Amino acid sequence: MSSFSTRAQLSRRTLFSGALAGGAAVLTAAPAPALIRGGRPTLPHGLQSGDVGAHTATVWARADRPSRMVVEYATRPDFRDARRFSGPPLLGETDFTGKAVLPALPSGSDVYYRITPYDLADPTLAGQSRTGHLRTASDGARDISFVWSGDLAGQGFGIDTARGGYRIFDRMRELDPDFYLCNGDNIYADDPIEPSITLPDGSIWHNLVTEEKSKVAETLAEYRGNYKYNLLDEPLRRFYAEVAQIQQWDDHETRNNWYPGEILDDPAYREKRVDVLKYRARKAFHEYVPMHPRHDAEGRVYRVLRHGPLLDVFVLDMRWYRDANSANKQRYNNGGILGRRQAEWLKRELAASTATWKIISNDMPLCEVVPDDGGKFEGVAQGDNGAPLGRERQIADILRFLKHNGIRNVVWLTTDVHYTAAHYFDPDKAAFPEFDPFWQFTSGPLHAGSYPPDAVDTTFGAHQVFVKAPPVKNASPATEYQFFGQVCIDAASKALTVRLRDNGGTVLWSTELPAHPK
Repeated sequence: MSSFSTRAQLSRRTLFSGALAGGAAVLTAAPAPALIRGGRPTLPHGLQSGDVGAHTATVWARADRPSRMVVEYATRPDFRDARRFSGPPLLGETDFTGKAVLPALPSGSDVYYRITPYDLADPTLAGQSRTGHLRTASDGARDISFVWSGDLAGQGFGIDTARGGYRIFDRMRELDPDFYLCNGDNIYADDPIEPSITLPDGSIWHNLVTEEKSKVAETLAEYRGNYKYNLLDEPLRRFYAEVAQIQQWDDHETRNNWYPGEILDDPAYREKRVDVLKYRARKAFHEYVPMHPRHDAEGRVYRVLRHGPLLDVFVLDMRWYRDANSANKQRYNNGGILGRRQAEWLKRELAASTATWKIISNDMPLCEVVPDDGGKFEGVAQGDNGAPLGRERQIADILRFLKHNGIRNVVWLTTDVHYTAAHYFDPDKAAFPEFDPFWQFTSGPLHAGSYPPDAVDTTFGAHQVFVKAPPVKNASPATEYQFFGQVCIDAASKALTVRLRDNGGTVLWSTELPAHPK
């Protein structure tokens, strides 16, 4: 569990429930207003932090007009030891979003930050401030706790305030995680939000609606509007203000099941070229998630985040570099699902890692069979249970590399399939046996329709140890079939514990994995 102290928890409860000493502003729960003119500048969509290391962190905000982002940060919630610096301008070309990197942070510490917009037309005019919290990684061994999931506002299920909005974020926040890993589908750019949905029991799901979410996203403004829509939700904004993120993407940040070069046959889209849509989607993604600015400049999603001697998190991009969806039975290696450059990067970074545990965040599962239209397959597996073919060949190469280089304690985390499950990969039961045993854990959706489990491909000896899923397709977020996972690493024993939870926070299944010696 986290080393966050009771005293610090009390300080944070004070910070986020009332005014601070010295007149510091707090995160409000008011609905985010539209872009306005006149008066003082505001930060209508809250704030976020992410890509936290031992000594740096990225913070994010969006203003309602051209502004200067001024940041203060401290290790005390009363900001008595605060440092202050002038951050980037928040301009129309980035939809008035901006990021700043907090430097020289103490490792293993709770950090409080405050962002204030200053009107660019009148630099003496200070606007509304908002205050957030993050926790830095530790240079030394300490207990680690984080949560993961994905799939937000899918299948037309948006914000129903009468049902608590995105209520699962309150349950995750109550666990006081060190960080949150979003495993992909942070938005559903291809799923419009309608005013209401009639549920199977006859009750009505009432959505908040916005113009930008009323159709599939094609323009940059519409992609941006998907992120702004989610930031209308109060539980989500509370969570983002308190917990740092590691953000990943999958298909729905652009369009369902997309791949490079695809030409759409869908009357909902005027723009049929996915290679046009994906650049607009990528720009909006980098503008609206608290990823380190250097990755924005590189246009990258894949990266490694280091959390001291116990944990490295490897974030994959199984979307941008993949080959086309197909029957997935090629006997040669093409781009696979990672592309060649990313696959080589992953092997280099895994070999260089000195952390006890290596978490690989794979936005597509390794063994669940995820179909696409026309007899094609969307994911890694195609369900023939035989020797690796198609995209399986690239995964086989990585698993072989791990075994031959003695890289142990690798755990894979995924979401995508809209249920929660635990899979154990056993080489003794595999068509391809050149790997050490490992686990993959699946958890989601956060707030979307949930589905019965997919078939499991046994090419890599996968055995479904646990699964919870609805008996029918598209079970709504009003049901218990919404899920997230929690990972805890004990500093003393180095054991890693995984807990699969539902949207009430109830533990459905758990396991403790001992750390193998290097």
